[in-house]
Amino acid sequence: MAASRLSVAARRRRRSVLLLAATVAAIAGALALNAAGAVERLEYQAIDTRFQVRGSLGAPKDVVVVGVDAKTFRARSDGGIGEQWPFARRRHAQVIDQLVADGARVIAYDVQFTEPSPTGEQSDDERLLQSIFEATHAGHPVVLATTEVDPGGGTAVLGSDETRRSVGGGVGNAIMPGDPGGIVRRVSYEHDGLRSFAVSSARAALGRQPSRSQFAGRGPLIAFPGPPGTIPTYSFSDVAAGRFPRGTFSDKVVVVGAVAPSLQDLSATATSGSDLMPGPELQAAAIQTILDDFPLRRTPGWLAILLMVLFALIPPALGVRRLPFTEVRMPPLVGFVTALGLGAVYLVVAQLAFNRGHVLPVALPLTTLVLSAIFTLAALLLAEASDRRRIRDLFARFVPEQVVDQVVANADEELRLGGEQRQATVLFSDLRGFTTYSESRPPADVIDVLNGYLGEMTDAILDEGGTLVAYMGDGIMAVFGAPLDQADHADRALRTARNMLTRLERFNATELRGQPPFRMGVGLNTGEVISGNVGSERRLEYTTIGDTVNTASRIEGMTKGTPYGLLMAQTTVDALLSPPGDIEFFEDLAIRGRSETVRLWGVRSAVAPDPSAPGGAQTAGDPGRVAR
Repeated sequence: MAASRLSVAARRRRRSVLLLAATVAAIAGALALNAAGAVERLEYQAIDTRFQVRGSLGAPKDVVVVGVDAKTFRARSDGGIGEQWPFARRRHAQVIDQLVADGARVIAYDVQFTEPSPTGEQSDDERLLQSIFEATHAGHPVVLATTEVDPGGGTAVLGSDETRRSVGGGVGNAIMPGDPGGIVRRVSYEHDGLRSFAVSSARAALGRQPSRSQFAGRGPLIAFPGPPGTIPTYSFSDVAAGRFPRGTFSDKVVVVGAVAPSLQDLSATATSGSDLMPGPELQAAAIQTILDDFPLRRTPGWLAILLMVLFALIPPALGVRRLPFTEVRMPPLVGFVTALGLGAVYLVVAQLAFNRGHVLPVALPLTTLVLSAIFTLAALLLAEASDRRRIRDLFARFVPEQVVDQVVANADEELRLGGEQRQATVLFSDLRGFTTYSESRPPADVIDVLNGYLGEMTDAILDEGGTLVAYMGDGIMAVFGAPLDQADHADRALRTARNMLTRLERFNATELRGQPPFRMGVGLNTGEVISGNVGSERRLEYTTIGDTVNTASRIEGMTKGTPYGLLMAQTTVDALLSPPGDIEFFEDLAIRGRSETVRLWGVRSAVAPDPSAPGGAQTAGDPGRVAR
């Protein structure tokens, strides 16, 4: 069937070039978006979404929060402290003492002590220093937070680093930088030359320094256990008064800090959604992440590049595949939807991997997939439009314009119309007297007259919905009922033949101007034909072949020497839905190439091939009998 394809190799090359261009454009577009930072923002949003889909994991095992909450600010009669912020240092000393007594592993104090006691009493400062000293030497390290660090990494916590060291207190920078958009997702190793508060607190709990290599880049992702409120939080006032079950803080890293919204220690995080997470809970989540050895592990960067290339190839690969169990190529829109469906499957895989602690890249591969799917769809639609325009141009030469769209719609995905067997009526016509006319005329005049004649005959054929198969010099071959089914193909063919004879009379009168008139013979035959495109990739023609065609050609030749401008086979007469009353039986004649005779019927015409003939050789039947 290679010969019946519409420039198959050329079309495949064109399609391949377009698909390659779509792939390259998708990769280039994704890399450009990545360079502009858009892909990175999408990746962060994808991580947030995975946190939300995963939901809460419940309270972590190693950290809790003691929060300065609204209850803490109430009057003593309501269980609060009844003081304004900042509290007197003795209040913090009370909390540290209670936590030490309950067996806290580490006391991470997310409150800055860089200024003297708000009460102005030295005894308050000494009380806090004493509590820190006793806690540290009792095996309950106290780590203090600050956001004020000098260029050398020094601090003014508890007045100075010397004072702090003298009581054994640790220190860490409490700044938690956010990603683009201000959302906190990562924990850093240090800021301004000072280890981060989370790292210092985790070091105190582990008894060793976390590896700096694990904080490469912007730092590892914080493995948030859930949205705000997931980490257990106890009121500062309750802890200061000892109102909690014994053992609550045993072997825990306790983060003490402000959780009341009025104190504004709040941050947007990967799991907070439209809410905000209190600073102490954020620090607690970061500390737990380090203690758990960073349970959310990002995949190497090369995997994102590999997936980007792979996802860029998926839509073009679908564009050249065939539907399962068929020989039909996958429609462009089906391939587009399938590609996006595979992207959705990858999202599910990424979520399942995230739930197990593996953070697969999502934004770059899926951005590339979407771009590739869009560009591939556009490329395939462009190729399909070009192919259909080509077949439209091909068939517009020999089928009526009103049926060209139907012809194109009925073509398969290779734009083939080949190997179809149909019931059709074939028409052959031949012009007599033209050769003699052309011998005595200038070539330009000959061509003008021939084109005028062929134009009249073509209009007659196309007006009845026929397919003009070929011009053969001054001869014409047409078919009715192919490539589209026509129930009345025989009637159409007969009306066309009559119209052709009538048009020739008019043409002789208007164009030949007294010259000897042209004459014409038309032959019709009805039966099975095989229709389709034949030829090579460089030249292609639509045609019909078969015994029906050969017989129609020979019937046309039998009009010579008869008064009939039109002869048709019995099969055509039988196929007529509305037989006219002027059809005359001619003869049962033997046709070369056939073992049986063919019964022929005719229509007399003024432009018959030989109107002076007495009726031709009559071997059977009555030439004057009219078909009914």
